[in-house]
Amino acid sequence: MGMTMTQKILAAHAGLPSVKVGQLIQADLDLVLGNDITTPVAVKEFAKSGIKEVFDKSKIAIVPDHFTPNKDIKAAEQCKCIREFAYEKGIENYFEVGEMGIEHALIPEKGLVVPGDVVIGADSHTCTYGALGAFSTGIGSTDMAAGMATGKCWFKVPAAIKFVLTGAPMGWVSGKDVILHIIGMIGVDGALYKSMEFVGEGLQNLSMDDRLCMANMAIEAGAKNGIFLVDDKTLAYVKENSTKPYTVYTADEDAEYEKVYEIDLASIRPTVSFPHLPDNTRTIDEVGDVKIDQVVIGSCTNGRMEDLRVTAKILKGKKVAKGVRVIVFPGTQKIYLQALREGLIEDIVEAGVVFSTPTCGPCLGGHMGILAKGERAIATTNRNFVGRMGHPESEVYLSSPAVAAASALTGKITNPEDIA
Repeated sequence: MGMTMTQKILAAHAGLPSVKVGQLIQADLDLVLGNDITTPVAVKEFAKSGIKEVFDKSKIAIVPDHFTPNKDIKAAEQCKCIREFAYEKGIENYFEVGEMGIEHALIPEKGLVVPGDVVIGADSHTCTYGALGAFSTGIGSTDMAAGMATGKCWFKVPAAIKFVLTGAPMGWVSGKDVILHIIGMIGVDGALYKSMEFVGEGLQNLSMDDRLCMANMAIEAGAKNGIFLVDDKTLAYVKENSTKPYTVYTADEDAEYEKVYEIDLASIRPTVSFPHLPDNTRTIDEVGDVKIDQVVIGSCTNGRMEDLRVTAKILKGKKVAKGVRVIVFPGTQKIYLQALREGLIEDIVEAGVVFSTPTCGPCLGGHMGILAKGERAIATTNRNFVGRMGHPESEVYLSSPAVAAASALTGKITNPEDIA
């Protein structure tokens, strides 16, 4: 029996000719990632090991992004801990405030992941890098410590689900709508500990920003990882951002998949996820009258250039609805500067929007956009669990930047087709 893309990558990094579903393997790591919430725990566990040096100073990345700029004394202490560790161990890819970004937007931009890599990160949305044809997955802080020490990690080889994409998205539909549609279709446990593998001629109609968004949310379907077939768009992105050598893996013709879904991208409508799970989806035509108090556009899911361009396009020359708080977060400093040069920030701020430094902040209810009891937000983030963005009796609705920006202008969830 042949192997999937994920299985081939894991076999190569385990030094094995082949692997099969359910097999336990130990694989070499190309990158170990942590942030300001998860790394302090890993640092403590690393110290307990008695090992003095990390396995490779160039293959570890630490990004303080969740509570930065420091929101309080505890956050400052967390960042001090990882800062001192990074400097002591000589970690090359430590990105301080001012040069940092939201980790899953920053790491691809820095060229630290390329096709064929195996990446672990102490953050569940590490699956983002599957957009580049890598195997990447979230792990706990203890595994991060072990990875930093040994350069290896244990995995159980996942089964796979194949998504064959055809056609082209219509109108204001983006990768966010596609992945929300898929999660709504299969459920939050529909790909539990499986690899979601995206192929098909429809890929040519999805940008890298679309793919990064979709891979990011594979975990919201319970997946171990999401991975895209490497094509010319992928390689152009890699060439622009990285000098690392890479290997392209394609699935064998006789690779085994538990399920195969065929999805016509042209059939997908702008999609909104209602509280309190990402699979509670409705098309924009089924939303009804849902008033909102806050709009958040950004995060590791939708804080990239295309997201800001769409946002500015809808907001330009208009004003956000009275009584609605609108917050926009670029994914990285590079994206911030590009948006500045293109005049997008001016268009966004003049509409009555708060434009923030890169941070995870409001996505996890951390800071810079907390919801009070009874408040509703529409957000381009990736989770809408109970209390995710603040008070346990607040509500979060997930959408694309286009839907979020249109909603900012009306004060209720709105079809961008009705605005633009």
